[in-house]
Amino acid sequence: MEADKDEGLYVTPDAGKITVRAYAEDWLARRIVGESTYSNYKGFIDNHLVPRLGRKTIAGVTKRDIEHFKAAIAQELAASTVYDRMKVVKHIFWSAKEEKRIREDPTKDVKNAPGNRGVDEDEIPTLGEVRLLHQHMSPQYKLTVWLQAGAGLRVSEALAFHVGCLRVDVIRVRWQINAKANRADCKTRLIPLKHREEGEYRDVPAAGFLCAEIDAHQEAWKSIPLTFQNAAGKTRQVEVFFAPRERGKGIMLTANTYWYHFKKACRLAGLVDADGKPKYHPHSLRHFFASTALAAGIPIHEVSRWLGHRSIKTTVDIYGHLVPESWDRCRDIIQTAFEPAA
Repeated sequence: MEADKDEGLYVTPDAGKITVRAYAEDWLARRIVGESTYSNYKGFIDNHLVPRLGRKTIAGVTKRDIEHFKAAIAQELAASTVYDRMKVVKHIFWSAKEEKRIREDPTKDVKNAPGNRGVDEDEIPTLGEVRLLHQHMSPQYKLTVWLQAGAGLRVSEALAFHVGCLRVDVIRVRWQINAKANRADCKTRLIPLKHREEGEYRDVPAAGFLCAEIDAHQEAWKSIPLTFQNAAGKTRQVEVFFAPRERGKGIMLTANTYWYHFKKACRLAGLVDADGKPKYHPHSLRHFFASTALAAGIPIHEVSRWLGHRSIKTTVDIYGHLVPESWDRCRDIIQTAFEPAA
């Protein structure tokens, strides 16, 4: 014990008696992250980490426990999601070790390789399926299908669409909906875009049909003024397209509450799998936009900018395999290189 103290390795036995649940919740409370990131972390901790490891003490978790945990979530989550969530688990236990609550990190030697992030072609709806979704979507939210499939907006960005976003033939995306916007006590209903600071925006080219659909929606569903506060507490007002129009339906629709309408449209359109679950997710419409643009030969760096990805690497990882011209060029170049000289 004295030797461990001299080397800075001593861990007070009581320090590791805190449960994984309590420590993970405290760890999350100390993170300085964006609203959507916080929501993702909390959902993972509440729905996966706590039910499986929450009752164990932080010092009582072994490498074997972590391996079983990873295997269990791999049965429920995509490989890329498992990779991202295991990074959270590793960070939690790394922090516990740094704070001298545990002597050894049980996640240290558990391999966590990134999965294939490339979107599967089966996850991308056809144009006919996009039209079916639009046909069966609740009338008030039909435009969201076109904003996602025709401009590549994230669902949270589409739900924050407001008067002023359309500028002739360009859509200027500046806000996204807060995950808590449906709560009466939420003041910052609109927040900056993902990976962006307040005041930053991105422009996306708007096709003629999309401009016409935006105008038609505004004719049928008059925009509603929304007053909110930005992060600095300054009061802002915009006229939003998708505010609830019935009492008792909340202040604003969020990505989570929109999922109900999307699932309903999938079922009505017959876009379900063998178990009756929706074949697609709202993000699938964003995949449609990206894949359609890339298949037509638009440079991937332009598509990356329109999608609002943090870096072009993200776009390449997800959609790079959908650029057929590059594969054909590679085949031709290598074939020419190895052909015998005439």
